Amino acid sequence: MIPVNKGAPMDLTAYPETISALTLASDQYEEALAQNDVTALDALFSNQPNVIRLGATENLFGPEEIAAFRRERTDGAPPRERLRRDIISLGADAGCVTILFRNLHNGRIGRQSQTWIRQDAAWKVIVAHVSFLA
Repeated sequence: MIPVNKGAPMDLTAYPETISALTLASDQYEEALAQNDVTALDALFSNQPNVIRLGATENLFGPEEIAAFRRERTDGAPPRERLRRDIISLGADAGCVTILFRNLHNGRIGRQSQTWIRQDAAWKVIVAHVSFLA
């Protein structure tokens, strides 16, 4: 049986330093994505074997698959406008970033969610998901 926390709900803003760090990391990721800076994008993802990126058209498991996808995608991600970003802390060393965006080529609305962990004194994406509304 899974234990149930019967105490107060988790305060998702209890670690303001985590939220500040994730804001910076998310900004770095978005800039690297806009510039198709594959080296920076690879560096922002965890190198752990259980890292996952579920994209709009692909499912990638492990750092090698993610890096190969980035190298093969020579034109980079389509330009986009961020409509909303929410960041929550899950403790001093973990948090989630969600972004709602508009694809500037076709106007489609997309969603991006990332779970970040502090790994080797740097913030890294451990799980990412990108999808579009129908």
